[in-house]
Amino acid sequence: MDTNQTKIYTAILISSLLIGTIIVYFVVSLIRHQKRNLELHRLNILSEITTLEKERARMAADLHDELGPILTSIKFNVSSIEVPDKEDDLLLKKSSGQIDDAINRIREIARDLMPATLTRKGLRDGLDDFISNLHLHLHIQFEYLLQSEVPQEKGIHIYRMIKEIIQNTIRHAAATKLLIRLEEEKNYIRIICEDNGNGFDYEKIIQSQKGIGLRNLKSRAELLGGKFDIYSVKGKGTQHTITIPLFK
Repeated sequence: MDTNQTKIYTAILISSLLIGTIIVYFVVSLIRHQKRNLELHRLNILSEITTLEKERARMAADLHDELGPILTSIKFNVSSIEVPDKEDDLLLKKSSGQIDDAINRIREIARDLMPATLTRKGLRDGLDDFISNLHLHLHIQFEYLLQSEVPQEKGIHIYRMIKEIIQNTIRHAAATKLLIRLEEEKNYIRIICEDNGNGFDYEKIIQSQKGIGLRNLKSRAELLGGKFDIYSVKGKGTQHTITIPLFK
C-alpha cells in the first residue's frame, strides 16, 4: 500500500470515527432530553396531585370545622323547641334525626377527603383507623412492619393506593380474606396486598374501560419513583405489590 492509499484510508477512518462520535453524541443527547422531559412531566403530575391533596385537606377542614358546628347548633336549637301538638313534635324529631344524618354524612365526606388520623398521627394509624371502620364480611389482616417514619406527603399517596386496592377487592374480588403488609428493605417500602378472591385477567381488564383504578395505581406508583406489579389467577386470588423508595 503506497503513501497516497494510506492517507486515503486514514482519512476515511478518521471521518468514520468522527461521524460515529457525532451520531453517538446525538443519540445520547436525545435519550437524555427524553429522560429529562419524562422527569419534568412526572414532577408536574406529582405537583398537581399534591395540590389536589392540599385542596382536599382544605375542603375537609371547612366541612369539619365550619359546616359541622353550624348543623350541630341548628340541631340543638331544634331539640330545645317544645310544642304541644304531637304532629309538630314528631316533625321536629324527624327534622332532628335528619340533621343527625347530615352531620354524620359530612363527617364521612370529610374523613374520605382527608382522614384526620392520617394527617395527625401518620400512615400506620390512618390505615388502621380506615380498616377498623369497615364493617364487612372481608377479614383484613394488617401488618405494618416499617421501622422508618414515612414522610407525610408520601404517606398520603400510600394511603390512597391501599384504599383503592381495598375498595377494588370489596367490589370485584368476592374475597373473604385480604392480607395487607407494609415492609421495609433498605431505602424501599414494599406494599403487598393479597386476597383469596376470584382473580381476573389483568391484561384484559387494563385494556378495557374498567381498568381505570388499576391504571391509577400504576401511575401513582411510578410518580413516586416506584413500580406496581400484579399477579392474578382466576379462582386463586390476586396479589398487588407496590415498591417505592422511602425518601426519594
